[in-house]
Amino acid sequence: MSYHATTRRKFARPRLVTSTEGVHRTASSDGKGKPSSVAKLIHSMIRVLDETRSVGFYEMAFGLAVADRIAFDDFTLIYMSNAESGFELELTVNKGQSGPYDLGSGYGHLAVSVGDLEAEHARLRAAGLTPKDIKVLNAPGGGGARFFFIEDPDGYKIEVLERSWRFR
Repeated sequence: MSYHATTRRKFARPRLVTSTEGVHRTASSDGKGKPSSVAKLIHSMIRVLDETRSVGFYEMAFGLAVADRIAFDDFTLIYMSNAESGFELELTVNKGQSGPYDLGSGYGHLAVSVGDLEAEHARLRAAGLTPKDIKVLNAPGGGGARFFFIEDPDGYKIEVLERSWRFR
């Protein structure tokens, strides 16, 4: 068997299967219905121009703290997190980058959830940041989201959602 054939089988994406109760589980590759291990999301990376400015923004806006900082010859990785989640935001600072990054049309946004959307919106405004207006999006099948957006110093959009419906 070729290397590529082995790799494709070994690292194939898990398939979600709906049981008769409507519960999603991961189908195993052996076909016997036993759940296989599922990938766990651990971080998302964005490139930033100014480490101090970006770290300060994420500390103040979302209570993230530097969990680790790893300096390499050409770049530095800063991992930020908080006690709410095991998920980390990785800030990458490329040494020698002098101008802003082109975010392009492929980047969407990061999202965080908060218990009190109005209080968080007011807190960010009082801190001198510029959150956009609070919006409501009602889903066709019921349920909905209350949210606002804010941008970090590099122009990345962050959606701040109220903890409700499917956004816990």
